[in-house]
Amino acid sequence: MPAKTPTTLHAFRDDILADHDAVALSRLIRSGELGAREVATAAIARAQAVGALNAVEYEAYELALRRIPRAGAFCGVPTFVKDNTDVNGMPTRHGSDAVPSRLAAKDGAFAAQYLAQGFTVLGKSRLPEFGFNATTEFIRQEPTLNPWQTEYSSGASSGGAAALVAAGVVPIAHANDGGGSIRIPAACCGLVGLKPTRGRFIDGEQARSLPVNIVSEGVVTRSVRDTAHFFAGMEGTWRNRKLKPVGLVEGPGKRGLRIGLVLDSINGHATDAETREAVMATARLLESLGHRVEEMQLPVKPSFADDFSLYWGMLAFFVSRFGEKTVAPGFDATQIDNLSRGLADMYRRGIYRTPLMLYRLRKSQEQYAKGIRGYDAVLSPVLAHVTPKLGHLSPKQEFGPLFDRLLRYVSFTPLNNACGSPGISLPMGTSAEGLPIGVQLSAAHGDERTLLELAYALEGAQPWRRIQDVAAKPKRRARAV
Repeated sequence: MPAKTPTTLHAFRDDILADHDAVALSRLIRSGELGAREVATAAIARAQAVGALNAVEYEAYELALRRIPRAGAFCGVPTFVKDNTDVNGMPTRHGSDAVPSRLAAKDGAFAAQYLAQGFTVLGKSRLPEFGFNATTEFIRQEPTLNPWQTEYSSGASSGGAAALVAAGVVPIAHANDGGGSIRIPAACCGLVGLKPTRGRFIDGEQARSLPVNIVSEGVVTRSVRDTAHFFAGMEGTWRNRKLKPVGLVEGPGKRGLRIGLVLDSINGHATDAETREAVMATARLLESLGHRVEEMQLPVKPSFADDFSLYWGMLAFFVSRFGEKTVAPGFDATQIDNLSRGLADMYRRGIYRTPLMLYRLRKSQEQYAKGIRGYDAVLSPVLAHVTPKLGHLSPKQEFGPLFDRLLRYVSFTPLNNACGSPGISLPMGTSAEGLPIGVQLSAAHGDERTLLELAYALEGAQPWRRIQDVAAKPKRRARAV
């Protein structure tokens, strides 16, 4: 019989990657202490060592070694790009059997900005079909596993990216977020995941066509420093002049802030006890750091949950109906999974509500801004309950029970997508099963700086747990760089 996959599975080992973050690796490469090719080779070996996580959709290892970059803020740092974004010479399958495997002829618009940072792209990371699910699970393929506890979900839709970063394969990976898809897997896998303000970076091609652009591009990382340097590096290649620049944030802010506290979501489902305690413990920690935390009302109308659900269904409807034109030639709608099909059917039944739904979602940015006026940030859960076991959100289930479970789980993150505001997930708690619990901090439109300053403060006061310390594996503590 084959050996059983260990409960905790990571790739940290005594090699040149050590447990360096991306900033440290880039400095070591620039100084000549490490070579970009040997760093890529070490990351490839790590990816192969934890192949059982099923986090890599497409291996481009030989191509990566031929494309070692020579410039950029993260020159030579290995990474993966999520498999809904075109990279020249790699296929883009969107996590779906409905999409044929064809090599992209050029980089997508966002990918070009991302690659300008100097990353060595080792391949594509996995996502659930079209990013619609909150777990990286499939109808016909094996699921992506959570490195902390392999029986559990890695989250989604950037679940492959999060698993690879948490497991130590790469220190930073591309992610994007249309309803929580940066923050949810960051919460499940114990990472930092900052969803930017709408328009902060160059939009991907599909986001540009949305009637309400809910998609933001970004990364998942193991350190606040990496996320902060990524934002600064991206601004160095392109900046939206309509937004105040973030700049390079290098540590906590110096002023006390007024922070609103939200514990339960607008859809009426209460937050579970472990998640609630993680949020309350974070509130107490923030108060000990000189901030004022007070309960507040959710800055959105009760109709929001139904409106976002209908919009979710609308996206599935257009993908399933017009995928040949909007996704890829040769799109086969008969291959879509139960969730995509159920969402599309739900939209057909409620299609008459589309005009009012779009109007209210477009108004949500204004309502959010009004609702958080007087607050510097809002503290809340990322998810309404702790990370579920694999199967709980599987697309193999009937749509009705699956959708109900999704609504009870994904209760907080979609608001920032509709409003366009930034939100960050930070690993501030631990469940009874030893899994990370993420908490979310949100801010006003364009104010990622405040979120990064708060994240630095929390990371300094309560350093994140490290998976290599939890698992009994050989490890090497990196020197500060």
